[in-house]
Amino acid sequence: MKLVIGDRNYSSWSLRPWLAMKQIGLPFEEINIRLNSSGAKAEILKHSPSGKVPCLIDGETLIWDSLAICEYLAEKSPTLWPAHRKTRAEARSISAEMHSGFRALRRSMPMDVHASKPYEGRSAEVQTDIDRIVEIWEGCRSRFAEAGPFLFGAFTIADAMFAPVVWRFLTYAIELPPASRAWVEAMCALPAMQDWRAGALAEKAR
Repeated sequence: MKLVIGDRNYSSWSLRPWLAMKQIGLPFEEINIRLNSSGAKAEILKHSPSGKVPCLIDGETLIWDSLAICEYLAEKSPTLWPAHRKTRAEARSISAEMHSGFRALRRSMPMDVHASKPYEGRSAEVQTDIDRIVEIWEGCRSRFAEAGPFLFGAFTIADAMFAPVVWRFLTYAIELPPASRAWVEAMCALPAMQDWRAGALAEKAR
């Protein structure tokens, strides 16, 4: 398998399937494209029909959307979704909400792993997005805390989908209630997240 991704420091969409693949221990080749380079679009189009990253290449099969890639991975590793049907439906719902929503947060607080921008980008719209995200995290952790440290206990696609928000909230110094803060700490402790952060730092050094 090959996964085409953008800059680790900025490409929130790339992080999601990359993290899922790392968490299930699926070997893959990483094809990294610097998105601000002059030939980036042409280079991406060599791999991805949408001209966007990420794109998963599995033999002759191409998947060029973060959530679609994660769903494809879940067919290979069903543990990426909760086992219980009702819980799985909720995990899919919040993953889809993250996939399609929170536009104010995306626009005003872009992922920038190694930046420190306390309180920048705040607006009423952004705060509404933050409040909803915290509501999701607190709700999940209040019900699944005994099952493990992640949103639904064990790591799932839902954690991968919200992973870029971890970096956003750290960059912009968003204050969180205890349960949400503990989840952020659990995510940051993942070796894969530490690997992603180290890669982002290496990019900035070049």
